[in-house]
Amino acid sequence: MPDDWTDAASIAYYETYAQAFFEDTVALDLTPLYEPFLARIAAGGAILDAGCGSGRDARAFLERGYSVTAFDASPTLARLAATHTGLPVHVQRVQDLDQRRRFDGIWACASLLHVPSCELPDVLRRLAAALKPGGILYASFKYGQGERERGGRRFTDLDEAGLAALLQVAPYFTVLETWMTADRRPERAEERWLNSVLRAKTADR
Repeated sequence: MPDDWTDAASIAYYETYAQAFFEDTVALDLTPLYEPFLARIAAGGAILDAGCGSGRDARAFLERGYSVTAFDASPTLARLAATHTGLPVHVQRVQDLDQRRRFDGIWACASLLHVPSCELPDVLRRLAAALKPGGILYASFKYGQGERERGGRRFTDLDEAGLAALLQVAPYFTVLETWMTADRRPERAEERWLNSVLRAKTADR
């Protein structure tokens, strides 16, 4: 990818295809992915859905009794998610997150994958800072290596080795669990995802 790559192209993609993306993803059942994340968060805990897309997961967490905050970088998706969840969904990039020790958990499902790899260390720092000491981050990436463009969106792919290398550069989290899954959409079942549950380190950040 070019050195000046940003996530602007991906945001533009979601603005163009927001309604179709919403309809394609809002009804997917991600319960098996929720369980390793929620098992480490106290009942009623504060969760940030970072890059909430359709609002599917934010709504699922609300229905389970958690206190949920959500944002998305696409204004149109944020509006659709707000309608779906009843939450005030903020328009924001994850690169601009600026919170301190507010959340018990952060859910970043298929959102950090649009962040350029050179920006991921600072994003992890921001996510760790937004978590309470020992807070939990779930993040998922397309399984692979490197940066690429596909259909108007830019992706940073990670595998286990890539995640380990990233955490050496950005040592704000400890890996608790990683696993690989197929895409939940039947027409994309051949695609693979790296799922990870991380714990924020308790040192000042």
